[in-house]
Amino acid sequence: MSAWTDIIDDVAGHVTLLKELGVRSMEMPPGFFDGWDGAGEVPRPRPSAVREPVEAFRLPEGAPSGMPAPSAAAVPPEARREALAKIAEAIGACRNCPLHAAGRTAVVPGQGNADAPDVMFIGEAPGEEEDRQGLAFVGAAGQFLTKMIGAMGYTRDEVFIANICKCRPPRNRAPDAAEMQRCLPFLREQISVIRPKVIVLLGGTAIKGILNSQAGVTKMQGAWTSYEGIPVMPTYHPSYVIRFENAGDAVGMRKVKMEVWNALKLVLARLGRPVPGQGAKG
Repeated sequence: MSAWTDIIDDVAGHVTLLKELGVRSMEMPPGFFDGWDGAGEVPRPRPSAVREPVEAFRLPEGAPSGMPAPSAAAVPPEARREALAKIAEAIGACRNCPLHAAGRTAVVPGQGNADAPDVMFIGEAPGEEEDRQGLAFVGAAGQFLTKMIGAMGYTRDEVFIANICKCRPPRNRAPDAAEMQRCLPFLREQISVIRPKVIVLLGGTAIKGILNSQAGVTKMQGAWTSYEGIPVMPTYHPSYVIRFENAGDAVGMRKVKMEVWNALKLVLARLGRPVPGQGAKG
C-alpha cells in the first residue's frame, strides 16, 4: 500500500466525519496546495505514538483521598500508570453496589493516554459490548465517539475515555443515584491522577455525576464549567445522536451533530489547537 493511499484514506475518513457532523465548508491556509504536483516521493505519515494500555487502578496505599493533586509535570508517567493500576484493582474488587452481582462480565475502568492528556471524555456506564471487552466506548456509541475524536485531530490513544459507573447496569439502563455515588470515588481518583487539560462530559448522567447538577444536557451543552480547576465542556452523548439516525430524523440528527461539533471546536480553541482542515486564521 502506497503512502498516497494512506493519506487519501485518512483524508476521506476525516471529510466523511465532518459531513456526518454537519460541517459543510473548510478553509485552507495560504499555500496549502503549493507543490502538490504529484512529483517526488511522498513521506509516509508518522504513526501515532503507541501508548501502554491502562490496565487497572487505585492510588497507592496511604494516599490521601480528595487532596489537591500535584501538578501534571511533577508526576512521571510510570507513577500514573501504577496509581491507575491500583485503582482498577479496587474497581474489580468492589462490592459496594448491586451492579457487581447484576450479571456483569467485566469491569470497565477506562483506557487511553493517562499522562496529562489534552482531553478526557466521560460517559455514563458500560453497555453490552463494553461489558464483554472490558473497554469503554467500543460499541455503536463508541464508534461515533471515535469519529468525534478523529474530527478533533486526535486518536483514541491520545485521549482518555471513561464512564461514571464502571459496571454495566442491567438492560443498559442509566445508573441510579446510589450506584453513581458508590462508583464516583474511583473516577475522581482517576481524574486526580490523569490530570487532563479539558474534560468533555457526554450526556446527562456524566453531568450529574461530575458537576452534581440537575441541569439537563440541553441547557448545559456547549457552555464551559469546571471541575477541580479543570475546564469542563458538556455535550450530548453519542448514543443520543445515533438515536436520531435510527429514527430516520435527518433534520434532528444534523442539528444535534452540529451542536456537538461546535462544542468540540470550543474545546480545541481552549487548547490552542486549530480545527483540522481549517488552518490557522490571522
